[in-house]
Amino acid sequence: MTFTARVRLIGIGIALSIFAVDQKVKSYVVETLGLKNRGDHLDLLPFFDLTRENNYGISLGMLEANSAEMRWLLVALTGAIALFVFIWMLREKAAADIAALSLILGGALGNIRDRYTFGYVIDYADLHFGDFRPFLIFNVADAAITIGVLIILARSLLSREKPEAEAEVRPES
Repeated sequence: MTFTARVRLIGIGIALSIFAVDQKVKSYVVETLGLKNRGDHLDLLPFFDLTRENNYGISLGMLEANSAEMRWLLVALTGAIALFVFIWMLREKAAADIAALSLILGGALGNIRDRYTFGYVIDYADLHFGDFRPFLIFNVADAAITIGVLIILARSLLSREKPEAEAEVRPES
């Protein structure tokens, strides 16, 4: 097995692990800690609480599913995006990009399962500094997606390859 094939296989393992951790934590928050209804709250730290939220939309609450048709459209849309990310991951050669795509894929699968099962995504992580909240309430899947996207963006902006013409050593005249 080649190094790239091994890295892709590890990427699939990371995606499945993110999915499993996301689902386990959501189950723990809802069942064990009892945050069963929207608005249920548990104080943990001065800057971090658990607050149950049902997210009917996608990123930042956009495209809110107000009907059964919209719910299934969002399941299909996010499923198509996850499939695109999976194919991209299988074609990618750079290990860092494969790792980032695996974070995105694992997070997407966790949120797709929620939307399929419940009609919404379970969010609970509430980071705040007094009344200031730098993020909406989120979950493990959201964090994995965000970190994966930031890695892809940072790599695309900071690690540009030089065109071959510039990379060649030019003889001095």
